[in-house]
Amino acid sequence: GEKWIISKSAAFKLSEQLKKVRVLREFKGRELIGKYFKEPINGRELPILPGWFVDPESATGVVYSVPAHAPADWIALKDLMDKPEILSEFGIPPEVVREIKPISLISVEGFGEYPAIEVIEQLNVKDQFDPKLEEATSIVYRKEFHTGVLKPICGKYAGKTVRDVKAQIIEDFKRANIADSMYDLPQRVVCRCTTRCIVKILEDQWFLKYSDPEWKRLAHEAVDAAKIFPESARVYFHDKIDWLRDWACARKTGLGTPLPWSPDWIVETLSDSTIYMAFYTIVKHIRRYDIKPEQLVREVFDYIFLGKGDHDNVSRLSGIPPNILREMREEFLYWYPVDLRVSAKELVPNHLSFFIFQHVALFPRELWPRAIGVNGVLTIEGQKMSKSKGNFLTLRDVVDRFGADVVRLTLALAAEEMDDPDWREENARSVDARLRSLYAFINQVSGMSGEDSIKSIDRWLLSMLQSRIRAVTEAIENLKTRTAAEIALYEVWNDIRWYLRRRESPNPKILREVANVWVRLLAPFTPFLCEELWSMLGNEGFVSMAEWPKYDESKVDVRAEEVEEFIRGVIDDTWSIIRVTRASPKTIYYYVSAGWKWKAFIKLLEMSSVKKVDMREAMRTLMED
Repeated sequence: GEKWIISKSAAFKLSEQLKKVRVLREFKGRELIGKYFKEPINGRELPILPGWFVDPESATGVVYSVPAHAPADWIALKDLMDKPEILSEFGIPPEVVREIKPISLISVEGFGEYPAIEVIEQLNVKDQFDPKLEEATSIVYRKEFHTGVLKPICGKYAGKTVRDVKAQIIEDFKRANIADSMYDLPQRVVCRCTTRCIVKILEDQWFLKYSDPEWKRLAHEAVDAAKIFPESARVYFHDKIDWLRDWACARKTGLGTPLPWSPDWIVETLSDSTIYMAFYTIVKHIRRYDIKPEQLVREVFDYIFLGKGDHDNVSRLSGIPPNILREMREEFLYWYPVDLRVSAKELVPNHLSFFIFQHVALFPRELWPRAIGVNGVLTIEGQKMSKSKGNFLTLRDVVDRFGADVVRLTLALAAEEMDDPDWREENARSVDARLRSLYAFINQVSGMSGEDSIKSIDRWLLSMLQSRIRAVTEAIENLKTRTAAEIALYEVWNDIRWYLRRRESPNPKILREVANVWVRLLAPFTPFLCEELWSMLGNEGFVSMAEWPKYDESKVDVRAEEVEEFIRGVIDDTWSIIRVTRASPKTIYYYVSAGWKWKAFIKLLEMSSVKKVDMREAMRTLMED
């Protein structure tokens, strides 16, 4: 038996982790302050000092100070240096603290000898209670883990990266009997009943061995091969795949699926939600043909999901007709692999990473996930949703008030990538007004007939429409939903407004062409309204089934675009001059360049739209003209 000095909370946690714990004495931590302890590596005697950042609810409640590399340790030490009255309260001579010098253990790219001190100074962290301390800690720990290399002072570990050597050091310390394992949650977790949650180790627990190096290698390959939206999340996946260790995959209480080989255990929720998308593909057959649970033997799933076995043999084993088995196999292969799986960024360390691990373990490479999207978490009027505080809305509530299209478009415009979208009623009302204007405009266009001669401004509108088609398409393909929605709703509308301002008698044919494209660009965001507008324009069928607009280079008119940009610029410049001079002119005169300069300018513009302009070649071309 060993005697440990730990917090009261730690003693309870360890007793729930198969440790035989007997509390010999309880006392306040200040009893230890000012005393010395012997560190287990080199046997040096070191002082025990007070630190208000130390949380007795976290791990053992005792912290070994590394001021060169832990921002909290350094700022706590600095607090004591700057406030000797605290030391006198505990009877500690000030020189005890002044004599402590940081020891540099790790060489970190972008930092000097003492990364913790540098970051504290860069962020201007005031003391242990400064909220910026958490950010400082995150910066140093992340940088050291990924790029840190141990220095010669670290002996046999010198020259190795922190990332590679961390596990080895832990094992070596355990073998030397100077370290042990304790499990704790990275953040405070509270049950609905308000009890604080802890980690409990169950005897005969079942684990998924995510620590297996070969399994990790395959998971990394799957991440490398897949499209990740946003791209910045790719490194997040790699980090979490490295970070994951053996995961307890079963529990004794609650709802869930019994573990097949040990029925008194229930499969843990996150471990039970990794390949159910494969089941989606065949559940309709199970219901349609009234297939019983007893018929779903292992060979059925091996045949459907892995192509193993013969459908006639599987039929004899299961009682499911061969034609139905073939149908289920074909249905699965029609949908698999998963084209896109989207979930919240909080689920990258568990659900989404498990999703990858399980797919590479169970399915051949050609059926691995093709793309994964990661999004933020919705807030309400800038505040985190909370049932206890009453700060929440249901989808039914907002759809009843604003309609499905307004809700969809408001959310699409709220954020993209891993940003947290914020639902604001003010934004919903603004979107509602804009969609009503859209309806009125399309209604007006649908009643137009005839056509007019094509003018420069008509060519400009069709040309701008091509750039909008390309931009919206690229944004949607990269899951940049906010960018796509902004362009489809606002920028196309701005183009049309400029056109109507510039064209005294709008060309009905041009407006109908633009309207047909515009409705299709908006259809993913406002499907119900766009179906009505599509019909209003005289189109047959559903807009959701219509061909997506294609970029048409033949309709791009660089000259028309430049002319309108020039006119817009002249108008803006004129108003700027009037505002600055506070003049009220009755007449404004504009002076234009000579005709040959315009020809040269347009020629260069046309050349630049095709390739990078070589000035010597350009001069020869201009001289020929």
